[in-house]
Amino acid sequence: MAGPPSDREFDFHPGMDMRWEVARSTEETSGEVFESTNWLDPGMPGPPVHVHPNAEESFEVIEGSLEVFKDGEWATFGPGEAATVPAGAPHTLRNGDEASKIVTRLRPAGRSEAFFRHLHSLIREGKLKRLPPKEPRSAIYAAMLFNNYPDVTRVTGPLSGASGRWPFSGEGLGSGSRSLMPLHGVATIFPRRPS
Repeated sequence: MAGPPSDREFDFHPGMDMRWEVARSTEETSGEVFESTNWLDPGMPGPPVHVHPNAEESFEVIEGSLEVFKDGEWATFGPGEAATVPAGAPHTLRNGDEASKIVTRLRPAGRSEAFFRHLHSLIREGKLKRLPPKEPRSAIYAAMLFNNYPDVTRVTGPLSGASGRWPFSGEGLGSGSRSLMPLHGVATIFPRRPS
């Protein structure tokens, strides 16, 4: 019988099609970097276009491939290749038709690890059923999460993301796309967690 998952493992299923293992924690690197090894399921649509205002994010492909959207264009990276996104640059990522293994680094770490731990707990507790949220309760929890970590990540584009594969209420990109921005006001009625 398997024991409980370690505090270094994040299985984001069923909320997101990926699982992570912390390779180097914020504490272990004195805040220099938060590094995780990520296993992405085939066809993982990725997050909406977003920025990390205070951290550079890099993706190193170990197995499979990864598509990264930055500077308004998609680029595909294979094993041994890496993509780096500077702090404040709008970007997203998605996985193709095969499973992928990548190493993600956020530098400096800031509160990135805390954000992903919080996201994982919301999925594990059933508060976020699926990202993107397809029902109001999950949408409110997602808005509250992003509101609590504006120094870590901010959604800058439609919630469906640049890939068009992350629909909200069944809608893809185009005039019908929605974002988390209308829910920002809802999230502000809930107090932020102390820093």
